[in-house]
Amino acid sequence: MTTLYIVATPIGNLSDTTERAKQTLASVDAILCEDTRVTSKLLSVFGIQRTLVAYHQHSDDHDVKKIVAMLAEGKSLALVTDAGTPGISDPGGRLVEAVVRELGDSVAIVPIPGACAAIAALSVSGFPTDAFAFLGFPPHKKGRQTFFRNLVEMQGTVVFYESTHRIEKCLDELNANVPARRLVVCRELTKMHETVYRGTAAEVTERLKSTSIRGEFVVVLAPL
Repeated sequence: MTTLYIVATPIGNLSDTTERAKQTLASVDAILCEDTRVTSKLLSVFGIQRTLVAYHQHSDDHDVKKIVAMLAEGKSLALVTDAGTPGISDPGGRLVEAVVRELGDSVAIVPIPGACAAIAALSVSGFPTDAFAFLGFPPHKKGRQTFFRNLVEMQGTVVFYESTHRIEKCLDELNANVPARRLVVCRELTKMHETVYRGTAAEVTERLKSTSIRGEFVVVLAPL
């Protein structure tokens, strides 16, 4: 049966690549990737050579139709993102939706699980995780203030991503809206400079300034 594999890749440490992921990437007809340069480097580490097809947030309906046509022709494909699990705060979900809509049960959609920054951060947070809200990235401009104001009403554990360019503004917003709630902020998870900061927004801000604000961040907000 024709298969679309959703393959998680490392968020930093290449040793987190599973054997199943390697075997899958080596076996498919082509790999759909966010950035062909990034995926090429990953594949070269494991001695894998496969056709790469770009699929990312700027891919349009025409690109999606081409991928659907490849599957309809019987080609097996793997979808990867630059880091982590495709479809999680990632345009992979749109592709899966299109494949289900256009091809239905004629294509198997198979998850190849692995690294996910949100889950990794939750696992070390010490906060309740029997239920939590994942919010992806806060809006860059329109709706950003509303995003942080809404956190006041969210009583459970909340996790979201933030970039190095906005982490200080993010902490400022958290300090303005939820100053007393505890946070865990994870920087550069699984990488050489991995750091976990704990405290209120004001406390984390001071600790970040004394170390580094460079990197990718996951923010976990404690429940009320």
